[in-house]
Amino acid sequence: MWLTCSSVGRKFIMALTGACLVLFLTFHCVMNAVCICWPEAYNSICEFLGANWYALIASVGLAVLFILHICYAVWLTLQNRKARGEVRYAIEHRPATVEWSSQNMLVLGIVVLAFLVIHLIQFWAKMQWVEICGDHGTLPAAAGTLFIQEAFSKFWTIIVYMIGFIALWFHLQHGFWSMFQSVGWDNTAWIPRLKKIGNCWVSIVIALFVAQAIVFTVRAHENYYKTNPELRAQYKTMLAPMFLQDFGPDAAQAVTMAPYEQIAGQIRQMATNFDSDQARAYNENNPKFEGQVKTLNAAVALFDYLEAADAQNEETNPMMVQPQ
Repeated sequence: MWLTCSSVGRKFIMALTGACLVLFLTFHCVMNAVCICWPEAYNSICEFLGANWYALIASVGLAVLFILHICYAVWLTLQNRKARGEVRYAIEHRPATVEWSSQNMLVLGIVVLAFLVIHLIQFWAKMQWVEICGDHGTLPAAAGTLFIQEAFSKFWTIIVYMIGFIALWFHLQHGFWSMFQSVGWDNTAWIPRLKKIGNCWVSIVIALFVAQAIVFTVRAHENYYKTNPELRAQYKTMLAPMFLQDFGPDAAQAVTMAPYEQIAGQIRQMATNFDSDQARAYNENNPKFEGQVKTLNAAVALFDYLEAADAQNEETNPMMVQPQ
């Protein structure tokens, strides 16, 4: 098969997968922009892109693209080195027309891959993966802004991301126009134009990523994603499906409709009551009881997590007005 047996076919697959990944990065950049302008909408998108069948298919497809791109990149690199043999060691000066990024695409790709692994650990593994496993932690899987809070409140995250963005810029800056060259669009009139288009496109996307990372870092250190009243109201509504399953529609509606402070107090009181020996004896034959206790404790853990930021902000600025 020419796609795998010929150099042209392998380059075509590299170009096709690269184009799809560029489109994904652009979509990701737009999603991050939504988080800057409208954090509640960002969480709604995260919920829509949770462990639903269409999101899982997209995730698998994206993973396949990444794996193919990486495998074919290594394959082509080894093939090129084998073809050059010892000649490459005799070259002392490369032509000025050869870009630095084109000479180091594999190294740049490895840096980008390492950055991707960290990003997946910080977000995908704690969001879609926990939904797939059915193991919900303190933070609701759809609360994307809280995972931004957790990631960017760490001092090293912004450093790692900036290194990743720089490597990604160099990798894309060369890869953007070379994917057109790989499919035969390599005439002298269009290659310079594609290089300019690619440089502009990639620079805009990476610049936006850098700006977004800076905003996320500033907001995370201000505990914005924990203390914002609108976000808090949204977080507690994410508990509604759990209460619907374990307590019924009335409890789910109460979680959705009641003000944050009111429902937080009620759930804390319920958790205290359910944890008593009397309640356990009374509900000994209730098959839903253990699930109800687990749901209440998860809700209390979320409220405690959010409201810990109030105490931290009060210590930092005693005159600060607490969010309602």
